[in-house]
Amino acid sequence: MINNLKILFHQGKQYIPDVTTIEIPGVFRGLPIISNEKVDVNALEELCPTKAITINPLQIDLGKCTFCGECSMAFPKKITFTKDYKIASNSREALIVKQGVESPIKLNPESIRKEISDYFSGSLKLRQVCAGGDGSCELELGACGNVNFDMGRYGIEFVASPRHADGIVITGPITKGMAEPLQICYDAIPEPKIIILAGTDAISGGIFADSPALNRHFLETHTIDLYVPGNPIHPLTFINGVLELIRNRK
Repeated sequence: MINNLKILFHQGKQYIPDVTTIEIPGVFRGLPIISNEKVDVNALEELCPTKAITINPLQIDLGKCTFCGECSMAFPKKITFTKDYKIASNSREALIVKQGVESPIKLNPESIRKEISDYFSGSLKLRQVCAGGDGSCELELGACGNVNFDMGRYGIEFVASPRHADGIVITGPITKGMAEPLQICYDAIPEPKIIILAGTDAISGGIFADSPALNRHFLETHTIDLYVPGNPIHPLTFINGVLELIRNRK
């Protein structure tokens, strides 16, 4: 008992009291800001391995960005990555950060289906499908339920069977081999159900975007309810995005 008290005194509380207001310590690349400083935009565009940076107008697509930081290291006065982890959105277009715009990324309440807040505001069970992922986003999703982030306190949990789920969380670029299992899993979830894309690979294909080994037809035939950028995603980005999705009432 005394040893346990010593550990508690030394480490303090291991859980985050409020995941919506906590500041991330250390090195973290969140929402980028593009200043109006004049630079060689062509050189800046060529730096990006996933073509997330485009010019005319200059902008960064967080759905393609790997958050490698090469652009900010080469042009530190032009691009700055903040520690703002609330970068999830229900709009693909909202993930595009434009030059000179410093507004936060939010969900559009008008695009949230009414049944989401009606049925899932107090409890949401999710089935995660790794559709060719490298394991990084999957690890971060697992961390969402640990003692630090404790996503379960909000009624949000991952379940083992799609029959017990309210929605699906997709990680990975969706390979040909996972296209059919993904569809089978989605079909097994009872209505109403939601779809969440977690990570750059899931949102755009990431560095594998042009690979013939992918089959992303599933995304062309279904409505996506939440995009969670990151490579990998941060637990705080995922949790805050999901909370905003299920708690936002029109």
